[in-house]
Amino acid sequence: MTVKAIAWDIDGTLIDSEPLHHRSFVAGSLALGKDFSGMPENRFRGVHMDDVWEAVRDELPAGTDKRDWLRAIQGCYARDAAGLAAMPGAVEAFAAVAALGLTQVCVSNSDRAIVDANIAALGIAHGIAFSLAINDVARGKPDPEPYLAAARRLGLKPAEMIAVEDSATGARSARDAGMIVVGYHQERVRFADLDHVIADHAEFVTLVRQLNTVPA
Repeated sequence: MTVKAIAWDIDGTLIDSEPLHHRSFVAGSLALGKDFSGMPENRFRGVHMDDVWEAVRDELPAGTDKRDWLRAIQGCYARDAAGLAAMPGAVEAFAAVAALGLTQVCVSNSDRAIVDANIAALGIAHGIAFSLAINDVARGKPDPEPYLAAARRLGLKPAEMIAVEDSATGARSARDAGMIVVGYHQERVRFADLDHVIADHAEFVTLVRQLNTVPA
């Protein structure tokens, strides 16, 4: 089946944002009285903030309001997001895929404010059909709803789309939605049920050409 669209995860896939997510989580929580600086940086990789809240709420000071906690974290993130760097070759791959005529969307487990900040830092807003944030769905990844919503909005079958993910959480969401799942890992680790694994984004462009038998 011909691939007609690409659904990109953003954090850790297109943009090197995971360290900033962790720093913002630590700084925002500290502002409300809890120090998580000893927590491993990848503890909540790919996990949406509702689930992060459920995991840490009992460790936060009594009476901490979830909305205040989220605003504190998002404020820290937005303050420093302009300095984020794209993953190596990501913007170039995005442009190359666009040149092949494929529609591209972004499907993230992050809040809308974070998604917009990331897209602005990447400079790809003009090239995507739309983006989906956690605010746009009832259930985030690993539920398949985000990717099913993207396919539905494009009027495509999930099997006509490739999802590119860097986490097991996101890969499960895409798999259960019925998409072709490509895992991005710089050491080519097969971290979930994946159809393909790439170690750099130039490989992804080659893969798309192969799947659609587009001559180089």
